[in-house]
Parts: sequence; C-alpha cells; structure tokens
Amino acid sequence: MTRNRLMMVGAAALALMVAGGVVAGGMQDAPPQDATPAADPVADALRATTTGESAPAGDPAPANPIAIVPPAPAIETAAIEDDAADADEEAADDEDKEEGETDEEKAERLAPDTPAPRQRRRVAIVEAIDKITAESMRFEVEVGGRPVRFNQSLIFTARACEVAAENELVADSIAYLEVTLQPRGTVRAEPRQIFRGWMYASTPALSGLQHPIYDAWVVGCKE
Repeated sequence: MTRNRLMMVGAAALALMVAGGVVAGGMQDAPPQDATPAADPVADALRATTTGESAPAGDPAPANPIAIVPPAPAIETAAIEDDAADADEEAADDEDKEEGETDEEKAERLAPDTPAPRQRRRVAIVEAIDKITAESMRFEVEVGGRPVRFNQSLIFTARACEVAAENELVADSIAYLEVTLQPRGTVRAEPRQIFRGWMYASTPALSGLQHPIYDAWVVGCKE
C-alpha cells in the first residue's frame, strides 16, 4: 500500500512540473505587455496627507503702481573738507617756492625732462625663422658692414643700431634694417626688398618682418 501511494505522489508531482514548464514557455512566447509604475506606499501616504491642504491666500495686487524712491546718498563732508585743506596747503607751498626763485629757475623747474641722446652700437643682433622648415637662427649684422644672408634667401643690411637712454621709460634696442629677398642660385633674378625701417626689440610683433615664409626681428645691439 505504501509503495503504491509513493508512486501516485511521484506521478502527480511529475505532472505538475510538466504543466508548469508548458505555462512558462507559453508566457515567454507571448507579446510584451506595457510597463506600469511600481507601487510606492510611502509616496501614496504623502500624497494622501497633502491633498487636504489649501494654498495660503495672498494679498490682492494694488490698483495703482507704488513708486519707490531710493534714499539720497550720504555725502561725507569731513572728507571733502580735508581734501580742500590739503589742496590749499599744497598751493601755499608752491607760492612760497615761487617767491624766492628766478624766472630761469622756474622755467627749468616746469620744463619736462628731455631724454638724453641714445647710444649707438656697432653690431645689431637679429633673429630670423623659416616658418616652413622651422629653422631659426640668431646672428649678428654689422652696422654699415657686409650684409648677412639667412637660409639662402634673405639678405640683412644694418644701417644703425641704438640703445635707449637711461632716462627713457623703456629699456630698448632699436635697429634700422633693410631686408632683401633673393634666393641663392638665381643670380639673374632681381633682388626684392621686403622690409626697410626701424625694428624695436621691446615690440617684435609690431615692428618685425612679417612675411608668408619668414619672420625676423631685432634682439639687441652690441659694441
């Protein structure tokens, strides 16, 4: 009896497993269903507690606009009086100085500072670069001497080279250069001047040679 009961229980379990597999396979082959939001009991409780509250009543808008006048700025009279007193004292000091000086001393005192003459140098230091090959070089050009050729194409001639005086605002080096373009090996070609003028070491981007292939600027002057 016990053996037969066990066989019946096993057969029933096997039948249930087969039926579940069939049901699961059929659910996977069915078309997808639309997604729905998951239940959130906390959010539902918060919404239930806030639905009964009403918004606070606001004050009605005025019928006419209200003009807002900014307050007048406070004027510090004490600071103005102090500045006026300082100006009066400076004017009195100037009058005292002017009473005891001659016209020549006064003219010398009021005259602007004239810059001292610049000092001339014998050699100009130039830097040039070939923008295609990235070849650059810093070289010397003698004032009034033999021209210098760079990269087989550019010819530099220096006419003057000066340094700023001690009382000038900017310590600078200034050179008057002439730059001619004549590639080596083309003797029959006419040399073409591409720059002539003053170059300033303090502003190379503004006063230097600007060419599609070459750039050149003065670096300094030397004895």
